[in-house]
Amino acid sequence: MRRDARPAGCTARLPDHGVGAGLFEAPEPGGFAAGDLAGLPEPVQRYLRTAIAPGTALTQTVRLRMRGHIKVGRWLPFHAEQTLSPHRGFLWHARVAGVIAGSDRYVDGVGAMRWSLLGLPLLRAAGPDVTRSAAGRLAGETIWLPTAVLPRTGARWTAQGPDQVTVTHHLGATTTEVTYQLDAAGHITALAFDRWGDPDSTGAWGWHRFGGDLSGHRTLHGLTVPTTGRVGWHYGTSRWNTGEFFRFQVTSLDPVVAAGLSTA
Repeated sequence: MRRDARPAGCTARLPDHGVGAGLFEAPEPGGFAAGDLAGLPEPVQRYLRTAIAPGTALTQTVRLRMRGHIKVGRWLPFHAEQTLSPHRGFLWHARVAGVIAGSDRYVDGVGAMRWSLLGLPLLRAAGPDVTRSAAGRLAGETIWLPTAVLPRTGARWTAQGPDQVTVTHHLGATTTEVTYQLDAAGHITALAFDRWGDPDSTGAWGWHRFGGDLSGHRTLHGLTVPTTGRVGWHYGTSRWNTGEFFRFQVTSLDPVVAAGLSTA
């Protein structure tokens, strides 16, 4: 249960959670080629060349599995699976410490959270604030599907320096500018953006800095992405030590190549 609401060859089917299949978006035609980088600033080209192998299918939806620890008062272990479609939404199902289960989602332009403790309702959250916060989360998590931020998909890039780039996402009424810090090879080592939330549970929602440190890059199905990291509120400020709440390790990543089907 992530702190979004109070911030806030073989084939395999998409997880069937009622709405997961609706997140599928058809791949862009062809495969990744040098022409996809034409006109982009050099640091952006360096990132995309590193993140996408030549000829990789331009998938727009991905399945992930992950595990790690989440801070819910105290640090607790979790494992989760996610369907992620950067231009449509996400569905994240998790189990925390064996007793908390539920989902966070952004589907059809609407965000929601539903969680239970030992089968009893624990949290139900929805509404405009939750939706805006979930849209920001989706923008940040696009790190796991770089084929979805090529210019041909409508993504807009700028570079602030040799190792810093920004991609702009438009999701519903929410615009999010996500800045990546890159290493010399073009891997993302950190990200930061302004996200709508109520991280201090004051009842007053607003824009707060969000982000984290990323590492452990792996190449999976032609995509090189960060597979370990830690994220949270107030990143880059003096409050980061209390704002961090999520430490993850991605254990699998499968691009979806047809409706209901993914690579394996």
